Amino acid sequence: MSLVPFVSVDDMMRLVLGIGVETVLTELGGYIEEDFRRWESFDKTPRVAAHSDEGVIELMPTSDGKAYGFKYVNGHPKNFQGGRQTVTAFGVLADVDTGYPVLLTEMTILTALRTAATSAVVAKYLAPKGGRTMAMIGNGAQSEFQCLAFKTICGIDTVRLYDIDPQATAKAARNLAGKGLTVIPCASAQEAVQGAEIITTCTADKQYATILTDNMVGAGVHINAIGGDCPGKTELHKDILLRSDVFVEYPPQTRIEGEIQQMPEDFPVTEIWRVMTGQAPGRTDDRQITLFDSVGFATEDFSALRYVHDKIRGTNLYQNLDLLADPDDPRDLFGMLDRRSASLKVA
Repeated sequence: MSLVPFVSVDDMMRLVLGIGVETVLTELGGYIEEDFRRWESFDKTPRVAAHSDEGVIELMPTSDGKAYGFKYVNGHPKNFQGGRQTVTAFGVLADVDTGYPVLLTEMTILTALRTAATSAVVAKYLAPKGGRTMAMIGNGAQSEFQCLAFKTICGIDTVRLYDIDPQATAKAARNLAGKGLTVIPCASAQEAVQGAEIITTCTADKQYATILTDNMVGAGVHINAIGGDCPGKTELHKDILLRSDVFVEYPPQTRIEGEIQQMPEDFPVTEIWRVMTGQAPGRTDDRQITLFDSVGFATEDFSALRYVHDKIRGTNLYQNLDLLADPDDPRDLFGMLDRRSASLKVA
């Protein structure tokens, strides 16, 4: 019998809490950076998306030739009005040689962790040195993970929070209390960016929006724009893009879904893997505005799946699922079914 390890939501929470959230973010960031550094070994394709008026459902596949991973993920901004998550996800890691899955796992929590870890790992290369303050605009489900990732990986010590919903800001401030950060709730996005060397935007509305206007962005800042993730959804005024050096994961996907969907097809961008491997410069001077136009890419989920697969070995933090039909004689699938029928009749 071929059993597939399954990590439930409860098992994922036990895994993360047992290791420690900040340690997980740091370790996961290491896996993500490692896979960016071997970018050329991956099969890459823009995610397969099914769009509707209410949201999007996506499949995000990739393979390094040895393992294959994919994530199913949705984005439905109106879900929260009915008490549901805007984003939910699950994922599979499989062995390329056999095609058999070796892991099935929840990825709602894991996606929040991998997105935050990716943001902070990229900021190591792009954010101004010595930056200690981050504006966190959009205080939904992702915000606390972002703040803690930047704290543990980049060394920030102050976060300035803003959301159009004051209750979201209050929630984020409450959750971040006692986590080693100075937390400053703000009454506007303009107030939040004051004195911040890093600006993270993470809003959920499925529309073109202007969360940051050009006059709000001063010289020398790093912008971590993670809210734009589908066609017709942006957060930044295009004049900010014209003043910034823009870094992306995978241009064919980002040009469709990211902030640069506002720009011509030949708008210059730098792939972040080239910065991590020393093939392209990241931040080059103190006055440069750097912008990570992040839409999330399948290699980051692959890294997260690898991480969980490694971490659950030797633990009880998973269940074995009887997911694959695996007859004693691989050619006799019907016989397996027929014999089961006979055993049920006897019972």
